Amino acid sequence: MVVVLTGLMLCMLLGALDQTIMTPALPSVAGDLGGLDQMPAVITAYLVAATVVMPVYGKLGDRFGRKPLMQLAIVIFVVGAVLCATATTMPQFVAFRAVQGVGGGGLMIGAQAIIGEVVSPRERGRYLGLIGAAYVVAAVGGPLAGGFLVDTAGWRWIFALYPPLGLLAFVVLTATLKLPRPRSRAPVDVAGAVTLGLAVVGVVMLGQTREPAFLALTALAVAAWLVTARRAADPILPLRLFRDRAFAVPVAISLLIGFALFGTVSYIPAYVRIAHGASATGAGLLVTALMAGVLTTTVVSGRLITRTGRYKGYPVVGTALAATGLAVLPLAAPDPVALAGVLLLVGLGVGLVMQVMVLTAQNAVGHADLGAATSAVTFLRQIGASAGVALVGALITWRLAGDLPHTSAQLDAGARAAFAEAVPPVFAAMSPLLGAAFLLALALPARPLRTTAYAQETS
Repeated sequence: MVVVLTGLMLCMLLGALDQTIMTPALPSVAGDLGGLDQMPAVITAYLVAATVVMPVYGKLGDRFGRKPLMQLAIVIFVVGAVLCATATTMPQFVAFRAVQGVGGGGLMIGAQAIIGEVVSPRERGRYLGLIGAAYVVAAVGGPLAGGFLVDTAGWRWIFALYPPLGLLAFVVLTATLKLPRPRSRAPVDVAGAVTLGLAVVGVVMLGQTREPAFLALTALAVAAWLVTARRAADPILPLRLFRDRAFAVPVAISLLIGFALFGTVSYIPAYVRIAHGASATGAGLLVTALMAGVLTTTVVSGRLITRTGRYKGYPVVGTALAATGLAVLPLAAPDPVALAGVLLLVGLGVGLVMQVMVLTAQNAVGHADLGAATSAVTFLRQIGASAGVALVGALITWRLAGDLPHTSAQLDAGARAAFAEAVPPVFAAMSPLLGAAFLLALALPARPLRTTAYAQETS
């Protein structure tokens, strides 16, 4: 079991590391390839691609087995990383980040679904130390490594880390992972996958451009998906799951957490570098503070859940802490030390929520829907993240009203001051979303956690 989980942690590390190691590098990448105003495109390319494929990976894993899907995701992710290292223009880099996102979406869904299959919900808390280890390496090592490489060798060397890690994860999982074969192989809901993908693209582009055409695209795509979900023999995201409050509430909370948290955190390093003149390494340390909080409460809450079997109180407290942190963030923004303290508070809150939402949703469904349930939670969180990143980026650009220069060399004192004044209020505007998540957490059903793993039940 430990060897299998180690392989899964490597896969989660790949996905988590990619999101944290890139944050301090974004200004340098955008400055080299296309201007600071292109940062939203760099971020959303990965998020949109990863989000679009999540339900596909989840459903294909339910029907054809999770191991081959995980192996495919590793290969795609590493190929995308190698391509990113060779990009010479911003359009190339955006496209290659999208390729990497196709693999990254499969890594996160596959790892969490496999853990849900081999470990019972009640016992999963004792393994959160391993899960947390992957995130702490990504949280602490990612921003520091990214900042160090940007300050010394250059941002392209970031992508040299992925091939050896990917190869190691592929070998470990190929040799050790044994799962029961799925018994049902219903037709794949291609129409559902396409319409959901179009809806994601519409949401993100609407946030970036505020063009009515993308609002129409989103509405039509959602309507088309609802039709396909009702008619498909095995929908890519079954609507019947949403009838259960123990599933619907975690999904809704995940959507709000993704929108508010990732929409804010994605721009924190850029804010510190531009507004305070910090180095890439110094900016990365702020993300480390937030992720350290996430790790701490994830591990502590996981162990307490295993010991007591109770989980409802953690997301209630966590959403309250995170909402408070974002609300006071503008007050702390002028002082990097105070800002780190606020991000730590936000991280402590988020760590009480994110993994509990996955746990609750997996506990609410049967084995045949495990992948769909896992992907739904992460999918809606990523939709929120994609929309949040796009909307926050658009709001920042709008507040700057053309004052943002096109290259990092043009960052004079006036531009830095404008950036420092424009950005913090945008961050604070995300706090009410976490307030809504708090109210939803109060409505979360408290059900007994299963004590046997699906792999044991079907073996």
